[in-house]
Amino acid sequence: MTDLSMARTSGATPTTGGFDVAAIRRDFPILSRQVNGKPLVYLDNGASAQKPQAVLDAMDRYYQQQHSNVHRGAHSLGDAATVAFEGARETVRQFLNAASTREIIWTRGTTEAINLVANGLTGKLSAGDEILVSHMEHHANIVPWQMLAERTGATLKVIAITPEGELDQDNLEQQLSERTRVLAFTHVSNALGTINPVAELVARARAIGAITVVDGAQAVPHLQPDVQALGCDFYAFSSHKVFGPTGIGVLYGREQLLEELPPYQYGGEMIERVSFEKTTWNALPYKFEAGTPAIAEAVGLGAAIDYLNGIDRVALEASESALIQRAHELADSVPGMRIIGTARNKAAVMSFLIDGLHPSDIGTLLDQQGIAIRTGHHCAMPLMDFYGVPGTARASFAFYNTLEEVEQLFTALQKIQRLFV
Repeated sequence: MTDLSMARTSGATPTTGGFDVAAIRRDFPILSRQVNGKPLVYLDNGASAQKPQAVLDAMDRYYQQQHSNVHRGAHSLGDAATVAFEGARETVRQFLNAASTREIIWTRGTTEAINLVANGLTGKLSAGDEILVSHMEHHANIVPWQMLAERTGATLKVIAITPEGELDQDNLEQQLSERTRVLAFTHVSNALGTINPVAELVARARAIGAITVVDGAQAVPHLQPDVQALGCDFYAFSSHKVFGPTGIGVLYGREQLLEELPPYQYGGEMIERVSFEKTTWNALPYKFEAGTPAIAEAVGLGAAIDYLNGIDRVALEASESALIQRAHELADSVPGMRIIGTARNKAAVMSFLIDGLHPSDIGTLLDQQGIAIRTGHHCAMPLMDFYGVPGTARASFAFYNTLEEVEQLFTALQKIQRLFV
């Protein structure tokens, strides 16, 4: 992995022996169910990860014992809800090592977080300015920048990647210039698993005065980014990919830049004072949090991070490394199988094709055997175009997956290949 010190990752020997995977699996109720008469093998964690009982309990407890609106109730329930809500924000702050909770903005997810930044930068860009994104980006880190370019007259430029799925460093050097105003890139590719060297990229952008926006949706489940060490201006992630509930995400932003950006939405909570003549904005972070927030979801995300904090991160990362290493080793056991994305530094994601089989058929046939994967373009159509494919099948692993499940996946793929090719 890259950015070892910056992302708090480990160089430990890959093993699943660092923690009790069986005990961890018991914390996730859905993993004990069956699908199509088979024990569930859930390998679609890149799309949405499963939730531990601790998250479900925290949200139930909020609704059953604490529910009220936050910041405004003159009663005990309002106080309890506010304490739980703001406590979750502090949990996120510590997790990311942000300097202040003023830098932690609740959003609906990574997509809204990136849109918030792109909309806020409208007044800072003009014709002749350039926005750089990479060829491996999720649509959520492409389209908002396209729209910003259209609004401002700026130019969207694309950093090339190598056939292995790594950033082309020579092309990046050519693209960066005094006209670059924004560098937006993913920490971990959702389709390839590539881990980008965030600290290095941020340093290069900062040297020319460019703003950096990092899509951390796929990184946070596997790594624990330290935003101060990474040095980025903005970092976004989604709760549901990090074992929390859907409907909430986080935007980290450097306080100075957040102060400069205009509000993204208008209404209650984000105001200081309203009159028909003039409205003034609330202080950070509330300036960007119009309306009643997703309170229970914030509480659930805080519980998910607390759960992660209770796990040995070195052992967690080593276990996931063992899973993806074994998956790559077994790829040769399936005739005609080709892995898309072979970067030297990868998270536990494997996109693949099998000659003679459409990815959608692979997914359907695996589902019949109780194995859940993702198929399609993975919201990365330009990346699929780069590889000349309509889509791929993708197995994405989490720390609750086992080596036995990796073996089951490949046994099933071998069976599919024999029967249908």
